[in-house]
Amino acid sequence: MKITSDHLARGAFIYIRQSTVDQLANNHESRRRQYGLAERARALGWTDVTVIDDDLGRSGSGVSRPGFEKLLSAICEGRVGAVFAIEVSRLARNGRDWHTLIEFCGLVGAVIVDEDGIYEPHHPNDRLLLGMKGTMSELELSLLRARSMEALKQKARRGELFFTVAVGYVKMGPDKIEMDPDLREAIGLVFTRFAEMQSIRQVFLSLRSDQIALPYINPRISGQQQVLWKLPVYTTVSNLLTNPVYAGAYAFGRTGSRTIIENGRKRIVRGRRKDRSDWAVLLVDHHEGYLSWADFERNQRLIADNANGKGMMVRGPVRKGEALLAGLLRCGQCGRRLLVGYNGAKGDVGRYKCDATRSNPEGDPCISFGALRVDEAVGAEIVRLLQPLGVEAAIQAIAQREHQSGEKQRQIELALEQARYEATRARRQYDTVDPENRLVAHELERRWNGALAAVRALEEELEALVRQRPAALSAEERQRLLQMGAELEAAWHHPAATAVTRKRIIRVVLREVVAHVEGDQIHLLLHWQGGDHTRLTVRKNRRGQTRWSVEPETVELIRACARLMPDKAIAGLLNRAGKRTCRSNGWSQSRVRGFRNTHGIAVYRDGEWAERGEVTLTEAAGMLNLSSATVLRQIAAGIIPAEQYCKGAPWVIKRRDIEQSHLIEHADTCPNGPPSSNLDQKTFAFQ
Repeated sequence: MKITSDHLARGAFIYIRQSTVDQLANNHESRRRQYGLAERARALGWTDVTVIDDDLGRSGSGVSRPGFEKLLSAICEGRVGAVFAIEVSRLARNGRDWHTLIEFCGLVGAVIVDEDGIYEPHHPNDRLLLGMKGTMSELELSLLRARSMEALKQKARRGELFFTVAVGYVKMGPDKIEMDPDLREAIGLVFTRFAEMQSIRQVFLSLRSDQIALPYINPRISGQQQVLWKLPVYTTVSNLLTNPVYAGAYAFGRTGSRTIIENGRKRIVRGRRKDRSDWAVLLVDHHEGYLSWADFERNQRLIADNANGKGMMVRGPVRKGEALLAGLLRCGQCGRRLLVGYNGAKGDVGRYKCDATRSNPEGDPCISFGALRVDEAVGAEIVRLLQPLGVEAAIQAIAQREHQSGEKQRQIELALEQARYEATRARRQYDTVDPENRLVAHELERRWNGALAAVRALEEELEALVRQRPAALSAEERQRLLQMGAELEAAWHHPAATAVTRKRIIRVVLREVVAHVEGDQIHLLLHWQGGDHTRLTVRKNRRGQTRWSVEPETVELIRACARLMPDKAIAGLLNRAGKRTCRSNGWSQSRVRGFRNTHGIAVYRDGEWAERGEVTLTEAAGMLNLSSATVLRQIAAGIIPAEQYCKGAPWVIKRRDIEQSHLIEHADTCPNGPPSSNLDQKTFAFQ
């Protein structure tokens, strides 16, 4: 007899386990059989019976099992006389746990009992039989798993395997899905807004702001999938935009599992996303999609570019700030992405810099330059190239505004239609119930009232939306938009055009910009989305210069004019020439004076002309006894040598050139006086 008094003096431990949660929820008979082993232990003579059921819903293939650990501890402490299981393969599904159990039971003299018999692990024959059973059980599971997985993959290669159906689709037959007509507009709205905003977060925020609900399927409700509606969360929008099923593609094996070792036990990490190249099956144009495959791939590139910290040249999302090329600039020396930093009193002065020193603190910094001139140069180039498309963009903006105003109204109308259907169905259920069944009638009446309340709430929301809906664009507003489209440069610099808007335009047409600094020049290579390239050269500020600096041509003009005329006259000359201050203001006497003081330019003094031996046009005309117009004609003819720094500046004539004898003789022969006999005839001095 294998069961001795020593075994009965110790306790009997009943180990109960079911591998999955699904078995725990649906396979009740197996669990009842395992709990029934306690009665068998008592029938065999044990009075101390312990049931261990901590591992219900856990696999026996080597993962952490607290119940099995408790059983091993009790065996080592000598408290176990027998281990009961419905079959010995239930105790462990891997060789490590199985042979550990056999070894411990053999050391303490415990027996293992299942429905087939009683085994003594310290006995060689029983030990051999237990070892073979464990090996065969492990092999059997491996074979069954391999056959099942190959069958699933074979069906997936034909595009006919569907465990679940994505929201927005319905299953037609065992191996086909079709677009759900009731959810077409709601799902399509997400893709429409992403094409406009190009950011998952912005789409999510816009849907929440407009209070637009999206359909979803509750995975906790077993049986038939029921479509529910709620305000979206970020994960819902992200799943819709990244799932290839909405592009008409069938994909299998997008996620996988990974086995790691934790505390001496294997741990299976599931749900790990794979790269597209590692997917088991990908069938494009498998069914009707909400967008084309080309649009889906473009969306994935945008989503990848919007991710921060995902690579050296990931552009990142459009962020706040005045720097327009953030995320697009790449260093021409080391190839790293240029970062942007802001400083200044208001924190709006941008500067691009290479982050080579961040990854290598001992290395030398590559390049760094201000953002103002680079952004202006790139913006001007984009405006120049997009100018012919400005009118078409304005027309599309008008149509888009009118379309967006009706999106939310359409979604509420669809939700109202669904709510009215639910209310009608609740009324039919209430009408068919037996009045004598009061509890059921009361519950159906409550559901009907709830459905009617939901209908009324949606009707009120729709009425409020219609009242608050903005009026259509007037003819004047349409004309203004078309005019701004024709003048794209004015629209680009318009105060209402924010930096975020300009950044989105730039990212649509530009792929990246490679920057290289040589001396006081910044060389830019613009890579357009279509594959073309453009080279630009921008002047770089020297150390100590600021963004608020006057053009060098204007500085030289003021320096030259300060030797010819007073500050008030210089201001008038600059304004007539179209020159502006560093902050785009007009010139005045005080501004010219301040500019001179800053740049160390001496003020004009009376008598400077005489000291240099120079005369003005009026003085030259008096010396020659001619009119100013006559002197101008002689200057134009090259008879009188003279210089003029710029158009509108005074003519500078050397006194020695006027005092030459041949000029005086030529002046005597020139007609003097008005060309008319009328004494009231006047002349004008033109310069």
